[in-house]
Amino acid sequence: MISPARRRRVAVLIVLLAVLLLAASVLSLGIGVAHQSPSEVMRALADGARGVLTGAPVPADEAHTVVLDLRLPRLLLAVLVGVCLALSGAIMQALFHNSLADPYILGVSSGAALGAVAAMMLGGLAAVAAVSVPGLAFVGALLVVFVVYALAQRGGRVQTGTLLLTGIAVGSLISALTSFLMMVMDEDLRTVLFWLLGGLSGRSWPAVGTILPAAVVGLACALVAVRALNLLLLGDEAAASLGLNLQLAKRLLLALASLLAAAAVAVSGIIAFVGLVVPHVTRLLVGPDHRTLVPVSALLGALLMVLADTLARTVLAPTELPLGIITSALGCPFFLYLLRTQGRQGM
Repeated sequence: MISPARRRRVAVLIVLLAVLLLAASVLSLGIGVAHQSPSEVMRALADGARGVLTGAPVPADEAHTVVLDLRLPRLLLAVLVGVCLALSGAIMQALFHNSLADPYILGVSSGAALGAVAAMMLGGLAAVAAVSVPGLAFVGALLVVFVVYALAQRGGRVQTGTLLLTGIAVGSLISALTSFLMMVMDEDLRTVLFWLLGGLSGRSWPAVGTILPAAVVGLACALVAVRALNLLLLGDEAAASLGLNLQLAKRLLLALASLLAAAAVAVSGIIAFVGLVVPHVTRLLVGPDHRTLVPVSALLGALLMVLADTLARTVLAPTELPLGIITSALGCPFFLYLLRTQGRQGM
């Protein structure tokens, strides 16, 4: 049971993160090669909302075009990708009882990327590609997470070191398969390689439509699953004694984590370490209780991705950095710190 004092602290933190996310969003919509002031951003958003609600025409000047047609869909994508990756990492860390578990480290992102690249290579109509890319990405992610979990299991238990090494090995194999697929297929390799590095450049409203259903369903399912996630933290025997159907719960949670990771990879490529850093920082802020960890992770993941994407497209403007480089520069030292810390504790 959450004490009243702790509930107030969590509420204050959620409000603070929401305000920071709103401020970061206005900043992201305004800065760039074509700079827009906060008042111009707010006016464009108000005109856009009025146009959607009443059908009134939206001005076609530079400020409205830049904010509504170019930066707003990209901002929404950053928010949704951040939510998906953060929740996928939070679920995996509870499932594997390990704060080092993450869709990228366990090879799940690589599996989703293989599926997405295969769908791109197969080509077809745009309408079919809109379904086949996230669909095959989900299949790839699901297959990899079940393979890694099965291979890492010894006598019904999963050791941390075995899990990480299995994930790294399977992820490397999948990456090799992706490279081989790109070599043998007649496709624009530069485009696919840039996509694999992770980023939101060139994405627009259709990409928002691709990830939105999975993000909404995934967030709703994660909120429903908080009791199961909390029970898993107690250990398998304790969770089973408290009435949790372990096998069913683990399979459903694996599928949910894979769905979230695949949805993010399908629209953004591989963006590493968000699923590792965000749940871990959230746990330091609010503790391990998933009733608070899930919503705070979603907000923090969205905030991190908005800031990282803004940095990626402005730090070397007009050249744009792949977003995956920004998150890797942030997450890799964090991962090494966690690895060293857990190693001291007898990983």
